[in-house]
Amino acid sequence: MKRLGLVMLAMALGVVAARPVMAQGNLRYGVSAGLLMPVGDYNTADKLGFVGGAGATYWLAGQPIGIRGDLSYSSTSHKGTGATGNTKILGGMASVVYALNPANAPARIMLTGGIGFYNMDFGGGTPKQTKIGFGGGAAVAFKMGTGGTRFVVGTRYTSVSTDGTSRLNFLPITVGLSFGK
Repeated sequence: MKRLGLVMLAMALGVVAARPVMAQGNLRYGVSAGLLMPVGDYNTADKLGFVGGAGATYWLAGQPIGIRGDLSYSSTSHKGTGATGNTKILGGMASVVYALNPANAPARIMLTGGIGFYNMDFGGGTPKQTKIGFGGGAAVAFKMGTGGTRFVVGTRYTSVSTDGTSRLNFLPITVGLSFGK
């Protein structure tokens, strides 16, 4: 809990320090949904699941760099003979985004990397865990018409620490819509 408080304080100080610059940039926000693919040890315990989320990206004025915040919820079913229950993950990630194409391109390719907090409920009486995770991925945003709406297809390999010796690794594959400038 102490770590969470320190991270929240650091994020708040970063927002306050960036306020003068933020007045000059663009904000995009959106929603997404898709499949969650367990990877590694997580794949041996759980099946393919679903993920849904919402996020926003603040693009620095005149730069191909943005700061993104995401919230997501996912669920996967346990697999194996007699296995019942689900693994539920509620998380948030702060990322740096780098766009390979200009904002006015018909298709904009973006790379992301960040750090987040995830609350994991493995079910079956196992205590919930809240841990730090890291992620990196890519997305393509396709313009839809003449407005600011974009159809986004993306993925981000995510690795979250657990109380055990292994990590919870997963790959969400999502589609969504983004709005804004």
